Amino acid sequence: MSKKRLLWIGFVLVLFILWIWLGGRSEKPVEITYYAAKSLNVVSEELISKFHESHPEILVRGSYDSSGTLMEGILNGHAVDVFFSASGTQMKKLSEAGLVVEKSHYDLLNNQVCVVTYKGSNTTVTGLLDLAKAKSIALADGSVPVGKYTREALVAAGLLDGTEDNAKISTEEISKALGNVTINACGNVGAVATAVMEGANEVGIVYYSDVYGREDKLEILEKVSYELTGNVIYPVARIENPKASEEQRKAAETFLEFLRSREAKEIFTAYHFDVIE
Repeated sequence: MSKKRLLWIGFVLVLFILWIWLGGRSEKPVEITYYAAKSLNVVSEELISKFHESHPEILVRGSYDSSGTLMEGILNGHAVDVFFSASGTQMKKLSEAGLVVEKSHYDLLNNQVCVVTYKGSNTTVTGLLDLAKAKSIALADGSVPVGKYTREALVAAGLLDGTEDNAKISTEEISKALGNVTINACGNVGAVATAVMEGANEVGIVYYSDVYGREDKLEILEKVSYELTGNVIYPVARIENPKASEEQRKAAETFLEFLRSREAKEIFTAYHFDVIE
């Protein structure tokens, strides 16, 4: 075989290999939408990054807000593939509406409610029982899971009169029960943490996981017992998405399996969540 012919065959082979390589590189990843509670924002971004290392063919788009707001979006037709709530209430409503994929619901995490202040505040508040000493409090609305758990804790501690649905106790009622203390009503737990870190409010009530990475700005005054709040369960599930392709449904299932993996559980634990075995 002539040298010229060998060079031509080699050139063709190189072109063929490049065509295969470029074809694989240009293949568009399967994209899925992931809704998660605001308190899962930071840990979720690390989890998504870790997931992408082993599944580059799947692109996870995360969106974070209060569980109630995200639930309303899903009920109103948002195309969502996986939902991770900070409370079972929202997941139950979605399930009743037929929007949770059968046998995909898992109670994955527990969290702990904390009373916090900003570093150097010199507050005289030591925890839940003497919140009335605060000049101002950042508190999530009752429609937000952490706001609901806060109200449950205040009722259980005898600081607030209970109702048929403690989540509906207003900010004004809490302020009055605590001696007319100024309360900053926040739309999600992230807003509470920010208000305290910036010194806009003397104390606030957040999740233990919200303190992760903010230890230089936030000081925990008290970790509120589960006996007062009840278990702070975080359920996750796949959502019925009529706009999803079969590939997207499989990708959502793969991501959900990852969230339940040992690797993911180690990351959750590092971020101060209690993993439910």
